[in-house]
Amino acid sequence: MTINRQWRLARRPRGLVQETDFSWTDETVPAVGEGQLLVRNVCLSIDPTQRGWMARDTYVPAIGIGEVIRSFGAGQVVESRHDGFKVGQLVQGGVGWQDYLLTDGGGSLPLSTLPPGADIPLALSVLGLTGITAYFGLLEVGRPQPGETVVVSGAAGATGSVVGQIARIQGCRVVGIAGGPDKCRWLTEKAGFHEAIDYKSERVDRRLRALCPDGIDLFFDNVGGEILDAALASLAMRGRVVICGAIAGYNEKVPPPGPRNYLSLLVKRGRMEGFIVLDYMDRAGEAVESLSKWLGEGKIQHEEDVQQGLENAPAALRRVFEGKNRGKQLVKIADPPLPTP
Repeated sequence: MTINRQWRLARRPRGLVQETDFSWTDETVPAVGEGQLLVRNVCLSIDPTQRGWMARDTYVPAIGIGEVIRSFGAGQVVESRHDGFKVGQLVQGGVGWQDYLLTDGGGSLPLSTLPPGADIPLALSVLGLTGITAYFGLLEVGRPQPGETVVVSGAAGATGSVVGQIARIQGCRVVGIAGGPDKCRWLTEKAGFHEAIDYKSERVDRRLRALCPDGIDLFFDNVGGEILDAALASLAMRGRVVICGAIAGYNEKVPPPGPRNYLSLLVKRGRMEGFIVLDYMDRAGEAVESLSKWLGEGKIQHEEDVQQGLENAPAALRRVFEGKNRGKQLVKIADPPLPTP
């Protein structure tokens, strides 16, 4: 209980992340100072945005060479000299790829408390940043209307699957784009999508024209690249595109060219807008309240892909980019309740 295992950034990744992009270190658990607390991490959130943080400045500064890999996650307070946190509380925030976090509770991903006995995987998926991203990205940026056709890329992933289900709840017709028959079957049979397109075996552009003969009213994009281009070509009049991510290009050594069909935005009088979930965190409670209600009513289905052990964090991040996960990718590293060090 005196050793803090950590994954640190060894070099800027080129292409798909490799284990050699990281370095494994063992350090002594730090002493807690006035106004600080020590968190024993329990579960890590593995997200595509971590690849961007490793490579360059984005909406937050790039992870420095030699720094602990930044990530969202959850843990338990095991020591506290902070008035806002008590020993034993479950917390979530920017914990990093490590066993222990010494913090004052602030930073770009500040800590917040979880209810006693909270389901941590659920708190890091549908009721966490993933669900909050889906909620505000769709409802505030996309603004779907009943009867509209909504298309979601990366639809079997953590965010995309929730986006599509919220759109269905709002009375929209929902088409998901995912990789492989199993994921597409889950979308239509479990998550309630009306149609699914398998980009690995089907021509996405042709299928979009067939399934959306009147055009796409709202495209929620997690992928970018050729799939974004195909959606732009099928945009309806006054259609909207919500840019949540572009995982197809995150591992490119040279930034890919922009979409060829962007002039569809002009012809169709469309709108394309990006957003960052951190801009909505002061309203997170609103999203969690609605998502909890829909979960309780059985209107939202979810899956968590849980890998075991801190040592497997780099491999878990690769899984996301290789399309091996379904639903939220997590890494479990401990079980609460936890003893103090």
